[in-house]
Amino acid sequence: QPQRVITRWGFAASPERGRDLKAMNAVKLTTEGVLVPTRYGTDVMPAWNEVSSIVDLVRIFPRIGGEAFERSYVKGYGEGAEVADDADYHASDTEFGFVSINKSKITVYTEEDEGVLKLPDIDYDAEILNGVRVALRKRIARQILIGPGTSNRITGIFASNYDSSNPKAGAIDPSTDLSLATIDEGTLDEIIFSYGGEEDVESGAALILNKADLKAFAKLRDGNGNRVHTISYNGNTGLIDGIPFIVNSACGVLSAAGTAPDTYCMAYGHLTNYGLAIFSEIDIQRSTDYKFRSGQVAHRGSVYVGGNVIKWNGFVRVKKATS
Repeated sequence: QPQRVITRWGFAASPERGRDLKAMNAVKLTTEGVLVPTRYGTDVMPAWNEVSSIVDLVRIFPRIGGEAFERSYVKGYGEGAEVADDADYHASDTEFGFVSINKSKITVYTEEDEGVLKLPDIDYDAEILNGVRVALRKRIARQILIGPGTSNRITGIFASNYDSSNPKAGAIDPSTDLSLATIDEGTLDEIIFSYGGEEDVESGAALILNKADLKAFAKLRDGNGNRVHTISYNGNTGLIDGIPFIVNSACGVLSAAGTAPDTYCMAYGHLTNYGLAIFSEIDIQRSTDYKFRSGQVAHRGSVYVGGNVIKWNGFVRVKKATS
């Protein structure tokens, strides 16, 4: 009998081998002394979403094979003035600026035992490969906000500070930042009317915030106990009184008492005011050469990207005020 089993299955493992072995109803001894078949699932439940959809909503610049590029913007226009007929024309210039978007290399590496690839009914290998892609996108989604803009790092919205000594570093004047101590019934209006130029109230902009602060908006009540805001949501995005929002866990929590002063907690603006340069496609590879003797299968993923705010004061940023 043992010989027939060996002949039937052979010595080479395969996905079918695992499934067929389990079909023979592996058993265990219960406390009642009865042998009960052990059953196995055929799929794996996914994790909660860990990638903010901001990564798909900012402006994308395909620059495959590039290293860096610069993006120009208009800071403002002059204004005319009246002069006498025989006087010189009034001088007034259009002011320009530009930012650099430099290459950042983001990588992920993981290993799995060859048994995970060959034996289970559940396709763990596909989930591991998908996990590599998710990890890369998760990093980019966070760096769009908090990337420091240093060497080999994306410049995030919270780091895109204009500096006259290094104008390429960013396009946001830090003096436009809002400092708020907490979230109350006037917070949303304060943010909306602080964004943009003096002549327009901008529509179509989105609020980027932490889920904990979204909860704080939802819990606000007026004197009659009614909700202050009407909130609808669909996973990572939704509307607050018709204003689009995006949840991103990289944001600080304005409503938390323990959040340090000057921590950036929210950003409000048109998402296309942030430019994400794609210098390479996401590259995911598998190798059985490394640790061949121990039967390990290696997976690695990489992508070259860069990012920066590409419009003058393209976002108004909210930071925690000193109590």
